[in-house]
Amino acid sequence: MTEAYSAAQLQVLEGLEAVRKRPGMYIGSTDSRGLMHCLWEIIDNSVDEALAGHGRRIEVILHEDGSVSVHDEGRGIPTDVEPRTGWTGVQVVFTKLHAGGKFGSANYGAAGGLHGVGASVVNALSARLDVEVDRGGKTLGMSFQRGHAGVFEDGGAPSPDAAFTETPGKADLRVVGKTKKGVTGTRVRYWADPQVFVRDAQFQVEQLRDRARQTAFLVPGLEIVLEDRRDPEAPTTERFQYEGGISEYVEYLASDGALTDVWRIEGEGGYTETVPVLDESGHMVSREVERTMQVDLALRWGVGYETVERSYVNIIATPKGGTHLSGFENGLLRTVREEVQKNARRLKVGNDKIEKDDVLAGLTAVVTVRIPEPQFEGQTKEVLGTPQARTIVQKTISEGLKQRFSSTKRQDKTEVSMLLEKIVTEMKSRIAARAHKETQRRKNALENSSLPSKLVDCRVNEVERSELFIVEGDSALGTAKPARNSEFQALFPIRGKILNVQKASLADMLKNAECANIIQVLGAGSGRTFDLSQIRYGKVIIMSDADVDGAHIRTLLLTLFFRYMRPMLEDGRVFAAVPPLHRVVVMHPGKKPNETIYTYSEQELQRLLAKLERTGKKYQEPIQRYKGLGEMDEDQLWETTMNPEHRLLRRMTMSDAAEAEEVFEILMGSEVAPRKEFLVEGAQEIDAQLIDT
Repeated sequence: MTEAYSAAQLQVLEGLEAVRKRPGMYIGSTDSRGLMHCLWEIIDNSVDEALAGHGRRIEVILHEDGSVSVHDEGRGIPTDVEPRTGWTGVQVVFTKLHAGGKFGSANYGAAGGLHGVGASVVNALSARLDVEVDRGGKTLGMSFQRGHAGVFEDGGAPSPDAAFTETPGKADLRVVGKTKKGVTGTRVRYWADPQVFVRDAQFQVEQLRDRARQTAFLVPGLEIVLEDRRDPEAPTTERFQYEGGISEYVEYLASDGALTDVWRIEGEGGYTETVPVLDESGHMVSREVERTMQVDLALRWGVGYETVERSYVNIIATPKGGTHLSGFENGLLRTVREEVQKNARRLKVGNDKIEKDDVLAGLTAVVTVRIPEPQFEGQTKEVLGTPQARTIVQKTISEGLKQRFSSTKRQDKTEVSMLLEKIVTEMKSRIAARAHKETQRRKNALENSSLPSKLVDCRVNEVERSELFIVEGDSALGTAKPARNSEFQALFPIRGKILNVQKASLADMLKNAECANIIQVLGAGSGRTFDLSQIRYGKVIIMSDADVDGAHIRTLLLTLFFRYMRPMLEDGRVFAAVPPLHRVVVMHPGKKPNETIYTYSEQELQRLLAKLERTGKKYQEPIQRYKGLGEMDEDQLWETTMNPEHRLLRRMTMSDAAEAEEVFEILMGSEVAPRKEFLVEGAQEIDAQLIDT
């Protein structure tokens, strides 16, 4: 085998063959994620034109035949001949790897496309790609099949299956139309190659919508239009355009009540780096160049504890952060620590130290930097590696915060005071939770009286088998206590409606006896310190009455879990008991015992009664209607609601946390206007006959 291995076995992949052979190296994967990455490459080229000041509108169209097109009003891809290859700029851009106008700073001050492979990679992975360029009063076009230039013989609508004639070597641009004087732009339409992408790969409209909205925020004034024509009977069009920039973006991202206004901090810094550049003869030489980095930050603290951070480099999202985000967090922590120490006596800090999580709690921030030729880790650009960004961003956030902290304006002083108090409260909560966790014991907790006295615990030591029923009041507790299986079912009563934690602050929530007792009974902490592995019960079942008040109590409890014990919802550990509404006793003739049937809705009751009438069976009247759990006997409660073999439980899940949080904010937040609008719009969908009064 060793002797047979020679240079003849070595393969050299020319041009775009390497992309088709190893697509994952360029787009990450060949599923929907890779398909979307290709689309980002084309869209980002158009956005780079807008960033450079050329064009204020981008249109993205998803066509019925599975293709996608991107239109912009930029300068248009160069159509003249590139001197070294003898090919037009269009053919060079779409067929040559590492070819483009973004390797220097002459054409683009700060661009997202840096490697010169985006358009050519998309072309290589497309069954067909058509490009049209408006320049000089003409519309010039060129077509490609799997990276090779040529001509399609379209009988009608363009199709990747049409007959194709390849043009070896240099390909000429076709004149396909005329334009008005001064009109420029580029239109790219492509069909992803089914030979490359997996069968179920498809464009993710929700991701596209989020990306368009994000870009519109980052480039103020840029209009992005999304058209989805895949369903010809129900086409949709969405437009995104914002003038407020990242300040408006922060307000959009923030879901909790505002503690501070949006603080906007801008700055810049210079640095020197040695980079390879092309000289006049086309050779790479190393030269020292001066760089200027622009930093634009927007941040706002809310009353909640969730942290939302978005970081961008030249409007390219860096979901895994990088040097700019670490510089932001380091500068933020250092500056806040200094300010807290200055006010240590007033804030009663003692010897405790502020940590990063204390500062980030409730923070919504957008971190953007613009750098000529940034250093990314890989073509997917998920992490910024430019080391100088850390120092410049850290200096910018520190100077901006110090200026805000030293402001003499009344509003600034009020906001700073509330912010420092919140951060110190977060620190004290973290320290208290850590101390509680270190001393916590699950089953001997009752022996040392660390749990509420109203808790009726179970005997089993296995967490996964145990169940905690949260019941409404002592009346329901009195019925549930003899009804339960004491081996694995625990009970905890609450006094009516607990605190609405969507409006309340963290400190108010911890002061509330009902909320604090529930957190203490579950034993896993709350908020950032919540640890699902420390939970004392495998299931938490909310058992409230089947009326309006019971639904309100259930909603308040779910709000508590959502805001401060979210992993329980994500893990599917929270349930709502479904007690019956009616008890129907069917009478049998003779000595045969009567039959008891429970129904769980008005519709189910009517269907049962109709069935009994059809079969000629009689039932006792009046039919018992349960208004509350306390009206049931213990055997009835066990049989219908607590017995695992017969009961109905509704699992509370959270498949989309962002959407769920939006609904919680509408229903439970402090803003009245959105809730009123929700009720008015929903009133038309309510059948007055179904309201139980």
